[in-house]
Formats: sequence, structure tokens, C-alpha cells
Amino acid sequence: MQTAAVVLSLLLAVALAGSAVAKLVRVPAVVASITGVGWPAERIWVLAVVELVGALGLLVGLAAPGIGLAAAVGATLYFLAAVVSHVRLRQSPAQASVPLLLAVATTAVLAATL
Repeated sequence: MQTAAVVLSLLLAVALAGSAVAKLVRVPAVVASITGVGWPAERIWVLAVVELVGALGLLVGLAAPGIGLAAAVGATLYFLAAVVSHVRLRQSPAQASVPLLLAVATTAVLAATL
């Protein structure tokens, strides 16, 4: 695996884990953003688990590239779905900015991995 792919995978794994922790500890701004698109507050933990699995997949992918690729694809789709959720409701661009940045980051991991 190229150095860029390793570095990007590690950075994205940290970002995913951080995002998951923000959901698990119920950071008010995170909860407001998620519930603002219609996701039930009592199910936010599900999103955190998805992100933690993605982070783990990226880390395992350092040794097993196929798993890392699958994790990067999954994370890209996850964050694109989040962007679509915000855009669909015509929320401010700021609401979609974090998932959009993370979607770009996951796409960079994919590009570096291929």
C-alpha cells in the first residue's frame, strides 16, 4: 500500500472514530444536526456503530487491502447519504459541510488505494 493511502486511511479512521464518539456522548450540535434530518435521537448510536466499524475496517485494511477498500466505499456512501439528507431538506450549506468534507476524504482514500 502506498504511503499516501496509509496516511489517509489512518486520518480517516481517526475522523470516523471521533465522529462516532461525538454521537455516543451526544454532543448537542451533533444530535441537533442528525435529528434535524429526521433521524430519531434514540437511534443515533446506530450511526456511531457504523462509523466505528468503518474506522476498524480502514485499520484492518492496512494489512488486508480488500477490507480497507470496502470500508472506504462504505464510508463514502455513508457520508454521501448524509449530504443528500441535508440537501434534500434545503438546509444551510453549513449543515452539510462536515459530511461533505468527510465524503471528500473517503474519496481521497479510495483514489489512493486504487
